[in-house]
Amino acid sequence: MNISDNIKKINEKIDIAAQKSGRTRKDILLVGVTKTIDSHKIEQAALCGINDFGENKAQEFVRKQPDFPEASWHFIGHLQTNKAKYVVEKAHLIHSVDSLRLAKEVSRLAKKKDITCKVLIQLNISAESTKFGIPPKELIPLLESVQTLDNIKVCGLMTIAPINAKKEETKYLYEKCNNLFVDIKGKKYHNVCMEILSMGMTNDFETAILCGANIVRIGSGIFGKRNYDIK
Repeated sequence: MNISDNIKKINEKIDIAAQKSGRTRKDILLVGVTKTIDSHKIEQAALCGINDFGENKAQEFVRKQPDFPEASWHFIGHLQTNKAKYVVEKAHLIHSVDSLRLAKEVSRLAKKKDITCKVLIQLNISAESTKFGIPPKELIPLLESVQTLDNIKVCGLMTIAPINAKKEETKYLYEKCNNLFVDIKGKKYHNVCMEILSMGMTNDFETAILCGANIVRIGSGIFGKRNYDIK
């Protein structure tokens, strides 16, 4: 496994997909997912130009982030309300707000630090019982409620397609999420500014880009296979 070669190949594929979608490589942010990955491999990725990293677990986030303070760290996994205190101040972006309760806690913690925390709302676009995220029908009520929170800013949406979904199904789900993204972007909500659509992992990031994603989260495509691989 050669991390440098992997990143080069992924960047080439992102570039092609971006052009097909009417954009450029600069319009797409690549987040390297570091779940179970050691600091040595993260450093290799950083030397190859990766400046954004994503963690799924609060304990790993807290352990790794101080070793790479110049990088932008994204929290991309399910965030328990009682673990938010470990993430809020240090996260460049939280991708996985999936309840008003969590949004309130993030805002409360951010207020204590006198900061505004940037978040994405996680949608369970495929209605899988094993996935976190809110169903699409709950998105508008959540956005309306978030308007009352002073120290949080909703910057967009995040979703995850089923791992074993066929390309046609994945495309349908990502297009559905993009349609919601575009629809909300045309409306005015306080504390809501639809700029980011986080979709796509190693097996489907090209499809996600073609469907409008501007952040892709790639782990095994950069670092190789690992235990409990999230792709």
